[in-house]
Amino acid sequence: MLKERIFEEIDRQKERLCEMADTIFDHPECDGEEMMAADLLCGYLAENGFSVERPIAGLKSAFRAVYHSVGNGAAPRIGLLCEYDALAGLGHGCGHHMQGPACLGAAVALKNCCRDQAFTLVVYGTPAEETFGGKINMMEAGYLKDIDVALMMHGGPDTCTDIRCLALSSFDVTFHGKKAHAAIMPEEGRSAFDALLLAFQGVEFLREHVRDDVRMHYTVKNLPGPENVVPSEAVGSFALRSFSRDYLDQVAKRFRDIVRGAALMAGVTCEIAEKPALANKVPNLTLNDLLVENARLAGAPGITPPRERTGSTDFGNVMHELPGSCIRIKFVPSGTSSHSKDYVEAGKTEAAHSCVVYGAKAMAGASLDMLTDCKIMESIKREFAEKRELYR
Repeated sequence: MLKERIFEEIDRQKERLCEMADTIFDHPECDGEEMMAADLLCGYLAENGFSVERPIAGLKSAFRAVYHSVGNGAAPRIGLLCEYDALAGLGHGCGHHMQGPACLGAAVALKNCCRDQAFTLVVYGTPAEETFGGKINMMEAGYLKDIDVALMMHGGPDTCTDIRCLALSSFDVTFHGKKAHAAIMPEEGRSAFDALLLAFQGVEFLREHVRDDVRMHYTVKNLPGPENVVPSEAVGSFALRSFSRDYLDQVAKRFRDIVRGAALMAGVTCEIAEKPALANKVPNLTLNDLLVENARLAGAPGITPPRERTGSTDFGNVMHELPGSCIRIKFVPSGTSSHSKDYVEAGKTEAAHSCVVYGAKAMAGASLDMLTDCKIMESIKREFAEKRELYR
């Protein structure tokens, strides 16, 4: 059976795949500077006959690797997307070191075992998911438009897929005031920090007048200085989230009014720097079920129903343009939070190594199903077309 051969081919690669995962884990990189990880992954793809393009989209650690089998332009085009960035100060507390090796294991197995199938396989290396969202840059540069579906894997506390995720708008706000001695000449000062506190309070009042799914977070980014000096500058970071990108855009407009109003009340000026906006996911249950069924067939542990809600990711932006799904593979106890030391401590365990293999098999098996049954791909595309407008 062809799928069994593909799974065996992934098992054959296990030692090499896990070595790559461990190396990426031991050398955490982030924020678009993931050069060692990109070198490692691109080297393995080139070694196995993929045509590698790098850098792309103005991102030095982003890449595109392609394999064309027999067939013509109408053949299915499968995309495997991998992240490999770590968390600053924590390391691989989200398990991204496993994604690249899993995608490579799936890609090489499909290439070696499906030479008679008509398809194109594209592996994308997507940097900086945790910071500026490299997939957004790549899409703006015209990439990710050469595939019919996008598959990902992620380590997690359970083996499952996602239904929805939160769209995200984030801002750095800087208030500029006038410095003065707080005891001798306070009337000469205009406190930038007062404006920041007013903006925080305005966000609190806004909470009462938004939908239940909206989340709003803020923090002081830079300390304003000693207490006896009226601070001339104050910087805050703000994040707004919702399951609807369209609705979140409305909330973001109201947030900007709050910031400008806070500046007006404090008698200062403001600068609002908005970071790239992340979209909510467009769920594709057909693709979700396909990945989970193949994870089950591969023997992945801890299979649970899909998660109804998750955080934010630049993969959501991709899923507004084409069908996509991410299979999460259990490698830590249920209930464990990502972005935690628990993830880091489990990063090189046998469970993490098995996670790489199970993820590769789930993606490869799902890809094979799409290649050998045209009705599956048709169903995936039809569901995407139907849901795209519902999840704006």
